[in-house]
Amino acid sequence: MPLHAVRPKILGFISEQASAWLVALVVFLVGMGLTFIVAWAASDLYQQQARQRFQLLVNERYSRLQERFDDQEQRLGGLQRFFDNSHKISRKEFDGFAQPLLLRTWAYVWAPRVFRDQRKAFEQQVSRERGLPFAIHELDETGKLVPAAERDEYVPVLYSQTQNILGSPLGFDLWAQPLRRSTLERVQKSVKLAVSQPMQLVGVEPAYAMGVLLVAPVSRAATAQGPQKEPYGYVIAVISMRQLVADGLPKPGRDNLVMQIVDTSDTQQRVLYESGNTLAQSSLEATRRLTLGDHVYALKLRPSRVFEQVNHSSAVSILSMGSLLSLLLSALLYVVMSQRQRALKLVEQRTGQLRQREQELRAAHGQLRSVLNAATQVAIIATDLRGVINTFNAGAEQMLGFEVEQMQGHVPLENLHLAPELEARAAQLSRTFGKHIAPSHAMLVESGDNAHEAREWTLVRKDGSRLTANMLATALLDDHGLWVGYLAIYLDVTEQKRAYEALAARDRLLKKLSAHVPGGIFQFTLGPHDNWRFIYASDGIRDIYEIEPGLLQQDAQQVFERIHPQDTERVRASIRLSALQLSHWREEYRVQLPQRGLRWIRGEATPEELPGGGTLWHGYVSDISDLKRVEEELRALSITDSLTGIHNRRYFQDRLRTEMIRVKRASGGLAVIMFDIDHFKRINDLYGHGVGDGVLQELCRRISQRLRRSDVFCRLGGEEFMVLCPNTDGAQAFSLALELWQGLRSTPMDGVGTVTASFGVASWRGDEGIDGLLLRADSGVYAAKQAGRDRVEGERLPGTS
Repeated sequence: MPLHAVRPKILGFISEQASAWLVALVVFLVGMGLTFIVAWAASDLYQQQARQRFQLLVNERYSRLQERFDDQEQRLGGLQRFFDNSHKISRKEFDGFAQPLLLRTWAYVWAPRVFRDQRKAFEQQVSRERGLPFAIHELDETGKLVPAAERDEYVPVLYSQTQNILGSPLGFDLWAQPLRRSTLERVQKSVKLAVSQPMQLVGVEPAYAMGVLLVAPVSRAATAQGPQKEPYGYVIAVISMRQLVADGLPKPGRDNLVMQIVDTSDTQQRVLYESGNTLAQSSLEATRRLTLGDHVYALKLRPSRVFEQVNHSSAVSILSMGSLLSLLLSALLYVVMSQRQRALKLVEQRTGQLRQREQELRAAHGQLRSVLNAATQVAIIATDLRGVINTFNAGAEQMLGFEVEQMQGHVPLENLHLAPELEARAAQLSRTFGKHIAPSHAMLVESGDNAHEAREWTLVRKDGSRLTANMLATALLDDHGLWVGYLAIYLDVTEQKRAYEALAARDRLLKKLSAHVPGGIFQFTLGPHDNWRFIYASDGIRDIYEIEPGLLQQDAQQVFERIHPQDTERVRASIRLSALQLSHWREEYRVQLPQRGLRWIRGEATPEELPGGGTLWHGYVSDISDLKRVEEELRALSITDSLTGIHNRRYFQDRLRTEMIRVKRASGGLAVIMFDIDHFKRINDLYGHGVGDGVLQELCRRISQRLRRSDVFCRLGGEEFMVLCPNTDGAQAFSLALELWQGLRSTPMDGVGTVTASFGVASWRGDEGIDGLLLRADSGVYAAKQAGRDRVEGERLPGTS
């Protein structure tokens, strides 16, 4: 039957005689249709997702802003209760309470109500308390502060805590401004929080000037003698709307939302705040209600250009990629069909040539058979393309026990192999090439990674016994380079494999034993000519030095390159001494590792002398970094004061003994400075022990900054401290004590004010011991306290007072 009588179909349904151009066009049109459908679905999904993301952003922004509005009410309510529950509040108390509340609030103000007949006495009283003239003022037509005109009631600013560096105009009458006055009247009637109409805040940057006043009444609490009275004053939060809203939100260039806040109770519907980012071209919009005091504000939110850029539709990308894919697929199909049609024509031509060559090969087969039979130590087997044996030499008969007549033309090569090995090899090759490889061809296919190299297989003899052979398989080609079969050459390696497995078993046992030893085990030699070499190194060496054991056997110098430069010579010297005396080697040293950095290593080894000269050590090395770190931490804890972080009494006593020995042996100066915090018990009683601990820590920080590097600063206990000054005489120590004293008292500490201390100075005398030196320093502290505290007493130069 001619070849064209049975024509296969491409892809199972396209005849190979169909026009390649027509098939490519149909595929392109179908691909474009599918692309448009996917793009339409993606566009609809994008719209839904954009609405959902926008609503999530709106809800999050609304919740955040309403929390900030509620927070302002709570903070002002706290200040209101502070006044309601106090009989009289001083300026310092007001500042201490109001200053921590200044979070997103421009200022807090206390303004009492003052009536006409109380004005003069009120102004005089405030002037006496402030030590400065005080009067109630108002703004004239030019915007300047002038004395307030006579009226029945005034509400002047008495206390103010603000973020403005210029402060607030004390004495400014809020009752004189109509907008502020209307807000105060509403508060007076409702006795509840009230918010002013939008206004331009005074003394605020233009960008932050638009804001409101949040006002709360201050009244005496109701008692059994009478009901609650009218407010006797007001506490006011001055709120910049931009500061309240924009603080902590994304910058305009990164914000997904365009935001606008409008006062719904304002007849002019003025905008209190509007973000400055660019509005996106979108129909999405949301409105929420924000409440502050007795006002309701409209929060309008729309998507910004940033939101539009982040949430762009993928329809255009899908159309572009789909069109390109359709075009590429149609072009590929066109090329495949064209090449297949040309290939089939070429196959018809080659078939005739192959039949001619078959006759020539049969003639040459007899000669090849004679040559192959001459190789009796190796099995040479040739097959056709199907894997059926057509050549079986005498070496194969001797190795496998089969006769040539039984094998040639009847038995496939796979029958000589162990079936599980073929199946495993076929599965591996299938994964490598991405297509199915039959087990019958697994031994003949080159995997690419080990092409043209011998591979080990298990063969089955005629009597059922097995042998291990190395097989080299190659393709047989004709004169035109066409594939006509396979050639396999087998070499029996059964005895070699048994010897290798015995050696491998011994190595595995040694490796398993060394794996359970902490650290690394090694054999190390030092030759007569100072040659350093590792004969053996276990896997544990890799963790110790971060060097592969195989590399150490090639070059032992890599270990010494890892050892810290300060320890290298000591380690080398200890190895040479151990070789000289044949004594046990034990050393602790540091190594610098590329990944784990500085580590501590302990090594031990037993030497023996080699017959040809040199020394061999059997030993191990282990990582003791954790042990060293624990020792260092315990030492640090034993000499450090846990509260202040400076040295403790124990360290001071050890260091003082060392310095005393030094000055007695080599002369030189030595002085101590002892000081005690004045009235420290009063600080603990007034502010609590937590504040007292903070005072101790801040004092140690200040003193440490002013000490020299050679000085030793210690806490003896409680509020008593000591500074040890090596190589320092009495005059120098007294000068240093004056500097420490001045640095401590010059700057008040937060929450407690100025903290002082009494200092005593003493320098060492050649005829006294430690107790005498400390007694004189303690006497100096006692003298300073007796003289009124907050001073330095001790040895001075002649002529100083």
